[in-house]
Amino acid sequence: MRNDAENVRVRGSGTQSVYVTLRREILSMALEPGSPLDEVRLSERFQMSRTPIREALLRLAADGLVTTLPNRNTIVATIDFASLPTYFEALTLMYRVTTRGAAQRRNAEIMKTVRRHQKDFAEAVAGRDAYAMIEANREFHVSIAELAGNPYYTAFFARLLDEGRRILRLYYSTFDDRLPRQYVDEHEEIIAAIETGDVERADQLAIAHAAQIVRQIQEYIARDLDRPVAISMS
Repeated sequence: MRNDAENVRVRGSGTQSVYVTLRREILSMALEPGSPLDEVRLSERFQMSRTPIREALLRLAADGLVTTLPNRNTIVATIDFASLPTYFEALTLMYRVTTRGAAQRRNAEIMKTVRRHQKDFAEAVAGRDAYAMIEANREFHVSIAELAGNPYYTAFFARLLDEGRRILRLYYSTFDDRLPRQYVDEHEEIIAAIETGDVERADQLAIAHAAQIVRQIQEYIARDLDRPVAISMS
């Protein structure tokens, strides 16, 4: 028989497995916003008791990816399109302050990490792997924030990028996951501006990088969701 410590460890590994699988499916939009997440069916699917399933759902709720309704049913969290203007305002600000800060500080060792994530992003774009694109893009920008050296900015930016993963998935879908090479090149331009310490150029690139995402998402909402939303950068 397993002792209590072994039971906790086994349950913990089960929780992690369910969490990772559902998180990937939610972020890749394989599980669409509003989809029900029934504990009984998930227990059958993963061949586990309901306890690790429930714990995984609690972790996903903490990530803002699932919502528990008043009737105690759990669904994949919906995307609040009405909040996008304020979201993009905050995101653009963080693009700017972190990219500017990185250009001011510069650090050859951290730039190796930035370049590694850029390589991963370029490979994901070439392979049309949307999930890998989202992950690599997130790590690319977080590593730039770490180079900028303000841990508060880094934590806030990471949170914004995590909250926006499904928005980014919609963005990539506007290209049918065939992301143009220009988006890889934009990252390269940002790297070059940081390495040369060109703060103003870094700022301009950050503004442009955010603006084209906003524009594409706005067009997607207006065209495909039949819900025109004014997303302003002002």
